[in-house]
Amino acid sequence: GCELTANTKSYTFQVDEEDDSDHVLALSVVCLTDGAKDECNVVEVIGRNHENQEIAVPVANLKLSCQPLLSLDNFKLQPPVTFRLAAGSGPVHLTGWHRIVHREDASFEEDDDLSEEEEEELAPIMPAKK
Repeated sequence: GCELTANTKSYTFQVDEEDDSDHVLALSVVCLTDGAKDECNVVEVIGRNHENQEIAVPVANLKLSCQPLLSLDNFKLQPPVTFRLAAGSGPVHLTGWHRIVHREDASFEEDDDLSEEEEEELAPIMPAKK
């Protein structure tokens, strides 16, 4: 997790580019914490699109009196990604998880000892009788 405030407006999550693993960062919850004012706090995510262009997308607009917390249901992102407090003074706490998937050699040989499963024939679907 990380916390965005008036003094720390952004946080960048990055991984070692020479790492031979796939990384997934999932954002779970964005919430206001102690000391937050009743003002709009807009959190945006800055990343890269499929054309490698930088894009900024607002993901949360929190206000203490009406929406102090937002569940993002594990919103998945590819690092590197920056979280920025685009409006408000926070403090806003972001929580999530980081998964590392180690790549394995994609070339493999089929094992001849494995028994093949026989396909079962399914009976045709008949119309219901009235």
